[in-house]
Amino acid sequence: MPEKIDYDAKIPNNVNLSEDRRLQRALEGWQPKFMHWWGEMGPTLETQGVYLRTAVSVGREGWAHFDHVNVPDYRWGIFLAERDPDRRIAFGEHKGEPVWQQVPGEYRADLQRLIVIQGDTEPASVEQQKLLGLTAPSLYDLRNLFQVNVEEGRHLWAMVYLLHAYFGREGRDEAEGLLLRNSGSPDAPRILGAFNEETADWLAFYMFTYFTDRDGKYQLGTLKESSFDPLSRTCEFMLKEEAHHMMVGTTGVDRVVTRSAELIREHDTYDIGPHGGIPLDVIQKYINFHYTVSLDLFGSETSTNAANYYTAGLKGRWQETRRKDDHKLTEDARTLERPNADGTWTTEELQAILLLNLDLRSEYVADCQTGVKRWNKILADAGIDHAFRLPHPGFNREVGINSGHHVTPDGTIVDEATWEAGKRKWLPTTEDLTFVRSLMHPVYERGKIASWVAPPRQGINGKPIDYEYVYLT
Repeated sequence: MPEKIDYDAKIPNNVNLSEDRRLQRALEGWQPKFMHWWGEMGPTLETQGVYLRTAVSVGREGWAHFDHVNVPDYRWGIFLAERDPDRRIAFGEHKGEPVWQQVPGEYRADLQRLIVIQGDTEPASVEQQKLLGLTAPSLYDLRNLFQVNVEEGRHLWAMVYLLHAYFGREGRDEAEGLLLRNSGSPDAPRILGAFNEETADWLAFYMFTYFTDRDGKYQLGTLKESSFDPLSRTCEFMLKEEAHHMMVGTTGVDRVVTRSAELIREHDTYDIGPHGGIPLDVIQKYINFHYTVSLDLFGSETSTNAANYYTAGLKGRWQETRRKDDHKLTEDARTLERPNADGTWTTEELQAILLLNLDLRSEYVADCQTGVKRWNKILADAGIDHAFRLPHPGFNREVGINSGHHVTPDGTIVDEATWEAGKRKWLPTTEDLTFVRSLMHPVYERGKIASWVAPPRQGINGKPIDYEYVYLT
């Protein structure tokens, strides 16, 4: 498989698409449907060129090229990481066998389902962010939004390639369905709840790219371990692109916290809303919301499906090969904290293989804590006595053992009346959302930035902050 990407083809690829004319025709038939979807559901703001990163290779060095691109002309394509001919299955009952280059018949339905669910998240985020360009706080941010959007579109292409290439008629039908479902649609919503939530302001966008795209990192990481080698190599390259999306979220929240800290010190008050800043308690509410809806994406803590996927070798653990165990988990145990109707918590021991979703979620939670530490350090360095916190994993949950229970951010199980009374303190209210959205005015002047967010510390690809990242006229 070539490392370089063929950009002379109608569909850029490094999978030798021209050697499979049937597959090529099928994907070329899907391409105009994708472009129609992009025109209908993609970014609303029209531009004359955006300084975008385009993959030119899948190797470790020099894999991307930067230049201004007219967004509808972006070359979406199919890129798989290089194949390791000696790669062996790392876990489950097939451990030690060569990885699969074709889909085993007994796992066909499960693999297709995993690919469809992953594929459904990619266009969803583009749809959720459709209007954000109209209120971008700077050209730098606008450029990052478009970069995230075009790469989520390419990740859709990655999953559609697998469906077309390995799952026949059913796969082609599922690929069509990925364009027919839409985020928030009452008739055909996206499969996972978080991808039907609004991303209506830029604080929500930064939170989404920090928390929800970070969930994507961990989901892709487990699929990268898959015994189905084309899926593994697809996800390996997607992870390379995904890292930028999380950088947008991490530094975006950094900049909001930095600006809020500046305003607190400048006006000697935490009530910085009247001064055009986002109060720290509102930022905490956004953290609470976006973190918890992202936790739901990991599914129920106990899952026989996840156990079966693992045993079959379809989906591994995060950094599976670095784990120091037998990679089969038939004898291992782990504890689970479960809420009770009487307001107490029970700890029970279960087979580790039944708690794989919890295992992955635990890795994610530890990663999310690093962001909270960054944001608290910004406050501490500014001499502000305040600390952000991740809420208890049982807080505000719709999926898993905590759904149906009312758990406060500190982990106390309360009755419904107490929960309803506390919600305004814990989650963004209509007034909070209205206030944040009132700050969202576009700043399209080169080198300028909105008053509620600090400038970035550095530009993109070595360019200065005041670089003309987007041509608007």
